[in-house]
Amino acid sequence: MFDLSVCNNDMSTVVKSFKTEISNIRTDRVSPDALNGIVVDSYGSKMKLNQISNITNIDNKSLNISVWDAGLIQTVEKALIDSNLGATPQSNGPNIILSFPDLTTERRKELVKIISDISEKYKISIRNVRRKFIDDIKNYEKDKNISQDDSKKFQEDVQKTTDEHIKLIELDFKEKEKDLLKI
Repeated sequence: MFDLSVCNNDMSTVVKSFKTEISNIRTDRVSPDALNGIVVDSYGSKMKLNQISNITNIDNKSLNISVWDAGLIQTVEKALIDSNLGATPQSNGPNIILSFPDLTTERRKELVKIISDISEKYKISIRNVRRKFIDDIKNYEKDKNISQDDSKKFQEDVQKTTDEHIKLIELDFKEKEKDLLKI
């Protein structure tokens, strides 16, 4: 039988993933989350940077990375340079200081375009979830497990849920856009 809560959970998961992905894009204040995607080659295995170090804010534009194993400092520096973050790492003993420059207006507009593309990708994911559930409903109707009226009602419910989740993505996008364009 059709369960709208499963559809709602699937779409909520997509929205959470979108929020996580755009939170990694920096605005004026640099967050340690900006380094979540950095992977370091640690003694033959790939490890996330936050699994081999502490990452803290020094101020709004600088991060301090305390690498637990001093033998990995050069490897971490290389991973940071290769990641194209726009900041050059500076070693300071067991710590690496990562200072980010101010965002230019051009870079801010570029980031808004990137976030816009990301939001479209996630809206498509929500629509794919909708399609899957609508197909399931149509199959239930075809197999005579539900009536035509129930089928129509369930499809409307799925569409309402889809609209709500797409609206959530649009709101998050607008909020992030406002943060980015604020100087």
